[in-house]
Amino acid sequence: MPAAAALLFALLAQGVAPAAPAAGVERVVSPNGRLAVDVHTAPALAYDVLYDGKPLLAGSTLALTIDEVRFGAAPKVTKVSRSSTDAVVTPPVRQTAATLTDRHNELRLACAGGVTVVFRAYDLGVAYRFETALPRARVKVTGEEATFRFASTPDTDVYYPREESFFSHNERQFKRVRFGDLPPAALASIPAVVETPVGPKVAIAEADIEDYPGLWLRGTGGPALTATFPPYPLEEKLTRDRDLRVTRAAGYIADTRGARTFPWRVLGVAEKDVDLVGNPLCYLLARPSEIKDTSWIRPGKVAWDWWNALNLRDVKFKPGVNTETYEAYIDFAADYGLEYIILDEGWYKPGDLLSTAPALDMPRLLAHARAKHVGIILWAVWKTLADQLEPALARFEKWGVAGLKIDFMQRDDQPVIQFYWRVCRELAKRKMLVDFHGAIRAVLLTRTWPNLLTTEGVQGLEHDKWSDATEPAHDVTLPFTRMFLGPMDFTPGAMHNADRAHFKIVFGAPMSLGTRAHQLAMYVVYESPLQMLADSPSNYREAPEAMQFLGPVPSVWDETRVLDGRLGDYVVVARRHGDTWYLGAMTDWTGRELQIDTSFLGAGDWTANVWADPPDHPAVGSESYRTTATVHAGARARFTLAPGGGLAAVFRRAGPPAPRP
Repeated sequence: MPAAAALLFALLAQGVAPAAPAAGVERVVSPNGRLAVDVHTAPALAYDVLYDGKPLLAGSTLALTIDEVRFGAAPKVTKVSRSSTDAVVTPPVRQTAATLTDRHNELRLACAGGVTVVFRAYDLGVAYRFETALPRARVKVTGEEATFRFASTPDTDVYYPREESFFSHNERQFKRVRFGDLPPAALASIPAVVETPVGPKVAIAEADIEDYPGLWLRGTGGPALTATFPPYPLEEKLTRDRDLRVTRAAGYIADTRGARTFPWRVLGVAEKDVDLVGNPLCYLLARPSEIKDTSWIRPGKVAWDWWNALNLRDVKFKPGVNTETYEAYIDFAADYGLEYIILDEGWYKPGDLLSTAPALDMPRLLAHARAKHVGIILWAVWKTLADQLEPALARFEKWGVAGLKIDFMQRDDQPVIQFYWRVCRELAKRKMLVDFHGAIRAVLLTRTWPNLLTTEGVQGLEHDKWSDATEPAHDVTLPFTRMFLGPMDFTPGAMHNADRAHFKIVFGAPMSLGTRAHQLAMYVVYESPLQMLADSPSNYREAPEAMQFLGPVPSVWDETRVLDGRLGDYVVVARRHGDTWYLGAMTDWTGRELQIDTSFLGAGDWTANVWADPPDHPAVGSESYRTTATVHAGARARFTLAPGGGLAAVFRRAGPPAPRP
């Protein structure tokens, strides 16, 4: 550990922190002056992060080993440069807001040997990455060191999405554990969210990943986490059509270009828990869109077939993977203004995307969809698509398919990341949308490839088909953890809802834990420009009050205000679309009474339509009741949430806008 970093620990123990960096240390400070990064170059590259002068991280190390040469050990700095950015980013597909502010200060340390390390300080957090300008066209990255060493103690808590191996769907719970209980064997995907003695929470993530494996984390038995990466695969074995496991790996993690930028290592810093929700840091650090004309990209909502097992009732045909069933899904989507339906598993013969299920008349189905102005999204296993990419996409383009939902990657080594880029590029050429399931890492590409509307990599509603682990406390943890990375395809919308006592696991006719209002609130709280309606059209048609909300609710937003919340306990989010405000509130198994300041509405009177938990029998859950009230902006609105409950509200002006003062 550098001497200056050791000094920070000593000062922390005394309750003192230095006001200025030590000699030989380069500092970069956030625009608001509250965050600072001190970068040490001797005896090796290391950095400290300070918040209001108090250390969050101290002695965190970084290095990159390329062709057996380690960059970061005793670096020779040849040039130090600084710059500032204050810009407005307009996402082609809105995430959190119609515009995002990109304000940061940057420090660049060019070193001998053709390596530069870049640090950025935002008000939202800090990030760093390596850049190389090596003379060799191709190089092998043997390893990357990234140790996130916190100015904490081993009993500090971290929300840690623990994994068994690099082969994973990344559908994890963010369990609260002590640093000291995480040995090196404790593997995790991202983000990990760390509590700090100073006060803010810190989310560890990455951004701008391309031609490189994903960042994973391991414990150290102390107040630090260290990076690890899946190695480059040399041999693989396919089980069924979907589980492609690495059976032999190389002694390096990437075979890549000698001149390039590497992914950002990201530390989101949140003074309050709510500052984690909608934090756009990962999006801002990604490179801009690779698609010049994005006008064809249409976000929206989707009627999804797999979760509800095609359970249609009161129809004149046998439901299943057949033309009549999917025509009924199209009719449902058209009736309620949903933009898309998905044909999930079963529409093609496993292993062959050029086949079609015998009972599906695709020309007829596609013609019906066109007549109803509903797009069709097709599900595909990633390995099958990789093997048949050109002929499959040629067929789908001819059919007029709106997009693909691609599943079962379960890896993020370098070739799989390359696959993400190839698929996004090739589908963009054909004006098709993308939704990646089966792994988390693709979520970091939504700015660069805006046709990638959403990704999974989350323990979502589907788990209710086989377990009781996806429950309200988990639901109100995700906005502060998984959603820090970007859009999240949780696939909400269950109409059969229950408390713990009444919940049953029924794979073919699933229900959710928590109330119906809890499910409705997800459409405001959870960010996903491609938002699923997971339940059966029959169940939705029998819930007209719920559809009065689910039909019109948007999937993209002009403005977001996180009004209240506490990680793992509850969350309240308001989002604006045009002149209409939507509010979603969710709680864990603790019933709550919330008082919401409605100043976010702006001046004047507003009509509020509210979908809430029934006051007389909220425990069972499969009902909500709708009320209407007039709200004067700025008044405090009181809402009651049942255990496992929620609330959804829509605010529209009751009259003309009040004159500006």
